Amino acid sequence: MFARALDPESTPLPDALRSAIVAELDGAAGHDTGTRVRTADLGASVTAWADAQRARFAALFATAERAGCVDVLVRRASLACAPLGLLSGAWLQWLSEPGNAEEAVTMRVLALFAGDVGAGHPRASRGAAYLALLQHLRVAVHAQPASRLAGDRRISDRSFYLPAVALTMSRRPDAYRGEIIGLDLCLRQVGTLPPLDGVHDRIRHAIDWVALDPSRARTPGRPAAVGEARAVATAFIQSAGTGGAAAVERGFTWAFVALRTWCEQVYQELDAARDPAFEMAELVRSRAREASAYHDRFLVQGRPLQQWLAEARTDPIPFMTALASSRLVRPGRSEASRLTGSLVSDNGPMFRVFPDDDLATIRRWIDALPAGPAQRARPSLPTCQPVVLRSEQDTAPDDGDAPANIRQAYTYLLRRTVTPATRRYALRYVGKWLARSRHGMNRSARSLPARPPADGLRPWLLDQHDLHNDEFHHGLSDPLPERADLIDSTLQLAPLTLIDGAWLAGYTDYQLASSEPGHFLFETYWDELGNGDLALNHPLIYRTVLRQMGIDLPPTRSPEFAAWPGFRDQSFELPVYWLAIGRFPRTFEAEILGLNLAMELSGVGGSYRRARQALKEYGYSTVFVDIHNTIDNVATGHSAWAADAIDGYLAQQAPTARARVWDRIRAGYRSLNPPSGFWARNAARRARIEVPSHV
Repeated sequence: MFARALDPESTPLPDALRSAIVAELDGAAGHDTGTRVRTADLGASVTAWADAQRARFAALFATAERAGCVDVLVRRASLACAPLGLLSGAWLQWLSEPGNAEEAVTMRVLALFAGDVGAGHPRASRGAAYLALLQHLRVAVHAQPASRLAGDRRISDRSFYLPAVALTMSRRPDAYRGEIIGLDLCLRQVGTLPPLDGVHDRIRHAIDWVALDPSRARTPGRPAAVGEARAVATAFIQSAGTGGAAAVERGFTWAFVALRTWCEQVYQELDAARDPAFEMAELVRSRAREASAYHDRFLVQGRPLQQWLAEARTDPIPFMTALASSRLVRPGRSEASRLTGSLVSDNGPMFRVFPDDDLATIRRWIDALPAGPAQRARPSLPTCQPVVLRSEQDTAPDDGDAPANIRQAYTYLLRRTVTPATRRYALRYVGKWLARSRHGMNRSARSLPARPPADGLRPWLLDQHDLHNDEFHHGLSDPLPERADLIDSTLQLAPLTLIDGAWLAGYTDYQLASSEPGHFLFETYWDELGNGDLALNHPLIYRTVLRQMGIDLPPTRSPEFAAWPGFRDQSFELPVYWLAIGRFPRTFEAEILGLNLAMELSGVGGSYRRARQALKEYGYSTVFVDIHNTIDNVATGHSAWAADAIDGYLAQQAPTARARVWDRIRAGYRSLNPPSGFWARNAARRARIEVPSHV
């Protein structure tokens, strides 16, 4: 469930899983009266609990340090916190969508999320800081990408429970918006996860601990993130009313219950791990199956080692007891034991069977063994019950209806959550649009070069800017459009402009937003929506111009907007392409990079300046075109970022794949303005669109 929820092109949740999540939320709300947190007190009780837990873990680590085994607790605590730490804040990733990009709550949430992913910088998310911790401790074998963490058997199921459910809810913001806001507030109220307190005290300067504390701001001078989260919850409750308050309470309470349960389990695990036999038992249990295939003749206490190992898969203690008394082990003296000496030496029959960490575990166990068998007690091994969501069979969701026409497709695709039928519609729409864009691409003067420039795209970008400037000056004597024509063109662009950045919506995915090429795209998206400042929100600025023209449109996400009679059907064709391709940031990554460059470069130095003249001539605000002409600039703005993102992406490709990837980027670039003639549209109709299995 954890790994599935990390797919940025995640499919709709099966009905059974949705009902299971509801049952978990409801179960937490009725867990006990002392746990449920009312809206009026979203924080104090959690803070007190977290402080007490930190003190408790600090004492446990101090005890382990005196016993000389604190390194074991540092490693295990860091792994136990990894599923949460590597994705801190990721549950906010889909709360913004093209249909709600003008709303104050959405902008507040996006501001929080931008801090979590370190907007504007690659590998700067809170999760990246946690990865640095795992790398420092050399336990990051399964940590990148984070979905691989699900294969790390050193981490118990319980450590995946909270992040798995939270991330799964993040893929259904329509159903769990308030709950996500509530659980996020709870986690920020806790701050740094309590089991990490002992880790922090021992490696204070190795990593960025501020980044690991979700309650704190990432940028100096910014308000604390927990305060921002509380403001988000308040604003949401004010807009959603009583139902919103109940949803926030449910999410907050569920997270509090889950944290309490998980923290207790981690404490018990760390406490038990102070006994060297605990980790040895885990090692034996995990390796017994493969080992049993090779030891059918070697005897331990008169029985084939193969039989001991077969039984050790469920109960390793009898085998460990027999092994401790065998000729392979010298209790208290790992340096003199065959198991950790000649058997695993360069010439030994078990050379490289055990990695260094496993050998350290075995040596620690041997060194702790008392000399007399009568003194050896059976270690206490706490059991961890598997986490099971209370659901019926995991059936597939209803296929749903596909959009009946282009206007309905626009309304459907404004939301993150769509039916499988609508997803397939979107995929086919993109495939046909790109087939049309590829038609005659090599003959077009407006295409990217046939081959990627050897010195990168920046010089080519400057050449294009010069062309735009020349075109602008050559057209200065041309008559400006009539007022009616200006109003009509501004109106017909509204379905496109009111979803500014929609082609990049997929890059709000947590791991893509902080990746090498993805951080450019997320920051561009973040800029298009005003960086959390509604006064700079591009859709809202555009609505201001429309109102000056006497046009007051319905909310973008409403069916009434798409049905508005003043729009022509053709005005929805390109917006639907934006909305459709934005859903598939992995499938169409190369094409999105090309489209993004075309979009950001399209008006800089030329058409934006021309539009400014027309708007100013009739007394309308020029803010929309002014702000785009500055933030899209080719030196330090969106156009430059778009070029850098492509150059970086190409550098990651194998030489044999670079030409094919470049052609895909070129098709994406041309897709902003594809040919519309008969043969181009015929190419789109004839395109065979395969639906990938993950779609």
